[in-house]
Amino acid sequence: MNDTLKTAIGGAQILFVAFGATVLVPLLTGLNPSLALLGAGIGTLIFQLVTRREVPIYLGSSFAFIAPITYSVQTWGMPATLGALAAASFFYYVAAGLVKWRGVEFIHRILPPVVIGPVVMVIGLGLAPVAVGMASGKAGANQVVPYATAISLAAIALFTTMLVAIKARGIMKLVPILAGVAAGYIAALFIGAVNFQPVIDAPWFALPQFGKPEFNLAAILFMIPVAIAPIVEHVGGILAIGSVTGKDFTERPGLHRTLLGDGLAVNVVGLFGGPPVTTYGEVTGAVMLTRNFNPVVMTWAACFAILLAFVAKFGAFLNTIPLPVMGGIMLLLFGSIASIGLKTMMEGKVDLGDPRNLCIISVVLVTGIGGLAVNFSDSFGLSGVSLCGILAILLNLLLPKAAVHRPEQV
Repeated sequence: MNDTLKTAIGGAQILFVAFGATVLVPLLTGLNPSLALLGAGIGTLIFQLVTRREVPIYLGSSFAFIAPITYSVQTWGMPATLGALAAASFFYYVAAGLVKWRGVEFIHRILPPVVIGPVVMVIGLGLAPVAVGMASGKAGANQVVPYATAISLAAIALFTTMLVAIKARGIMKLVPILAGVAAGYIAALFIGAVNFQPVIDAPWFALPQFGKPEFNLAAILFMIPVAIAPIVEHVGGILAIGSVTGKDFTERPGLHRTLLGDGLAVNVVGLFGGPPVTTYGEVTGAVMLTRNFNPVVMTWAACFAILLAFVAKFGAFLNTIPLPVMGGIMLLLFGSIASIGLKTMMEGKVDLGDPRNLCIISVVLVTGIGGLAVNFSDSFGLSGVSLCGILAILLNLLLPKAAVHRPEQV
């Protein structure tokens, strides 16, 4: 087998690993799955261009934006949401500039675990009612799938995902979401809960329907702070892939370049209607498992994703996945995101006995999960993750640190 064929097969494997998570985000938020694949492919190529193709990273749809996209679409509509997603790259550029100017430690000082942890938890728990509703067969207030059928499908998808995540070995351990969706879909086929007519009607190949972004200041200011979480995830992803490959990518090509590449990808993908992209832990796991450190593998994965985006029947097929199947996956997914926030604080050794830390975490959690909104005018306000992100940073900067008690000298 020649080297080109080996890298092509490796690229197909990477796309398989990242596929479930990449298309899950648009399926949950109403975006176009074909544009998500196209965005992941183009975003990865942009990242490789900026980083001189030195880092074996594949960019896929970011889970951090699921809740904000859902809220933004309901509040300002899809065009304004797409414009806001494109503008979310602003924070990446700021972070890249700060890293270039002051080094990586400056980012850690502004965004310590006590800030990141509760914000990530809010991202995960903010849409818990939506996950429960979908698993119950509800779209909003409408019962679109009979309750008993919905709960059964959601349970099959959920338990399959958990079992694969816990018990599977090798490459299968990296695709629990894909396995859960497949099991739920097969069960839905057996009970006749899948409508194949859209797949039959769709042409084999077609240009994806691109979004038309509009730039609404309120939506943009709501969305920009959401990027805090994926930026921290990006830093962690770069450090992780560096430890796997034995190279320090924060030095070469430099963390400022990787942040810039990710930010440009988010910008471009948002402009044509795809969800924001980020580094994937699943891909890092696949690289570690296969020991294939060649960044050209990611180029092949990106090209395959772009080609798949133009297969219209495939895009139509993705849209036939029943609502409760996605709901079952969301029950685990959103809880997992919240757990990552908790893990961030544990690994950062955040002392909950410190009144200062307790104040920051408590206020951020209740503000985010309770849905507090701060309205500055009839057309502009902050709520959800955006409010939590800004609030956590300000509280961390403004609240005085606890006094250090020194033992009295005798």
